[in-house]
Amino acid sequence: MTKAEFVAKVAEKAELKKVEAEKAVNAFLETVTETLKAGDKVVFTGFGSFEVTERAAREGRNPSTCPCQTVS
Repeated sequence: MTKAEFVAKVAEKAELKKVEAEKAVNAFLETVTETLKAGDKVVFTGFGSFEVTERAAREGRNPSTCPCQTVS
């Protein structure tokens, strides 16, 4: 689902104009982003949670030069 499709669904379910629904969705996303950038966790009981975690770097591979690739 794209953001535009999501906004349309929110507008339909909340009986809002699409412009109003887009403002609400943007405000939600900005709030979650700001909260995560501040190092906090966002939890919606019964739905899920969002948090930033640190992960170790992975070594990338170029599939066109990978020696594990078989040539027919």
